[in-house]
Amino acid sequence: MLKRSFEPASASNAIELQQVAYEFRQEVRHREAFEAHCQWYYAAAQKHRNELAAMENDIPFFSWFQRRRS
Repeated sequence: MLKRSFEPASASNAIELQQVAYEFRQEVRHREAFEAHCQWYYAAAQKHRNELAAMENDIPFFSWFQRRRS
């Protein structure tokens, strides 16, 4: 194993590198969560469009029971 001498400049660089790596991982997680949400939203919207199309083809039972005002 290599021995490294402790230098304040190298320690601050290491901390800065850790911070950049942490922020990068956080950004990746955020983007993945956003992409998963978008995929869920598109799938739900498509399901709702399909359900609406099916409902438009149904027989309008409720209109049979409403009074028609003339």
